[in-house]
Amino acid sequence: MTYAAVIIAATLRISLAEGADMTPLAPAPTPVQTPSGWTYTITPYFWGLGISGDIGVRGLPPAHVNADFGDIWKNLDFAAMATGEARYDRYSIVGDFVYAKLSNDSATPRGIVANNVEVTSKIFTGFFGAGYALLDEPNGHLDIVGGARVWSLDTTISLNGGILGGARGESTKTWVDAMAGLKGNYFFTPQIYTTGWGLVGGGGADVDWDVGAGLGYKFNDTFSALAGYRAMGVDYRDKGFVFDVTMQGPMLGLSIHF
Repeated sequence: MTYAAVIIAATLRISLAEGADMTPLAPAPTPVQTPSGWTYTITPYFWGLGISGDIGVRGLPPAHVNADFGDIWKNLDFAAMATGEARYDRYSIVGDFVYAKLSNDSATPRGIVANNVEVTSKIFTGFFGAGYALLDEPNGHLDIVGGARVWSLDTTISLNGGILGGARGESTKTWVDAMAGLKGNYFFTPQIYTTGWGLVGGGGADVDWDVGAGLGYKFNDTFSALAGYRAMGVDYRDKGFVFDVTMQGPMLGLSIHF
């Protein structure tokens, strides 16, 4: 072999080796970073709830109300809502409260008992419970949750026209329901995630349920936003007081993580 051939062969071997070293590797998927220790999330949110069902106070016939979320600004006088969660490993403590003042008036069938019924309800409901993650993965978790929901209602019904025109009744009721269900979230990417929950129970009420789902975006380690839909129903009856309603509508929230 000539010196020229040896030099050419060596040059080719060096070039091939450098080319192999420079071959780019496929990027690995970015896992969602899971913080250690206790973490906390507080989410104030707006729930554009509509309400439908039967509401009654002692001494007056139940009034049927039906105001969907298209009538939000007409029927929702005031609202304040927030959720909170503390997590450690697979364990969690969760809380949620809703306060709303709703007003609704509607004509009565045939206008005999009354021509018009006005219903005003001040509603407070709060849930407090604990959870354990049945599934706990870097991109999400699924918790079994159990706890108690307290309801406090102040309801006023006024009848106008008809046989009972001018009649007015007011009742205040408070009760507690035991509830259990599932709650979880899943990150499609480090920024985009979905969340949902479903709880059912009873105690003071014959049945009490709460379901919801949403899509969120995580801006950074401190803030994320959520848009979704929530529906909640309860059937409570006691000595002429009736609160058998479904509340539902879209919701928007801003979560603060620390």
